[in-house]
Amino acid sequence: MRIEEELNTSSFINEIQKAQLHIIFCAGWIRNRVNTRLRAFGLTFEQYNVLRIVFGQFPSSIMVKEITLKMPDPSSNTTRIIDKLIAKNLVTRLPSDKDGRARAILLTDAGHALLNNIDQNWQNQSPYESGLSPDDAILLNNLLLQLRN
Repeated sequence: MRIEEELNTSSFINEIQKAQLHIIFCAGWIRNRVNTRLRAFGLTFEQYNVLRIVFGQFPSSIMVKEITLKMPDPSSNTTRIIDKLIAKNLVTRLPSDKDGRARAILLTDAGHALLNNIDQNWQNQSPYESGLSPDDAILLNNLLLQLRN
């Protein structure tokens, strides 16, 4: 369905506004698809993002403030999300060597196993699947990078 039909409008200020609204709409669409799939694993979209960020540093830990900076939504309550992941034994909080008040976050074996399980499950049926070819995805990635730069 065209974005004009989805938003029930036929007028935009210009094509750039139309593209930006389309991106926002598509981001919500993807987020809903991913959220639906993550429920089966007992995770929210935000918890999954934190796990992926922490996993990216594995086997090293990462500071909470660094996680917050890498979150797609920087207004997320990272501390609350981490507390929930600790309660699920998916990450652990370690004292920082440099700052006694700061805490480093490390992925647990259970967190690593859960991410591997999600990856294996999504290999056959990813919530990210779309009508894009690999070449289209490369083009889209380049255009999105250009938009953010």
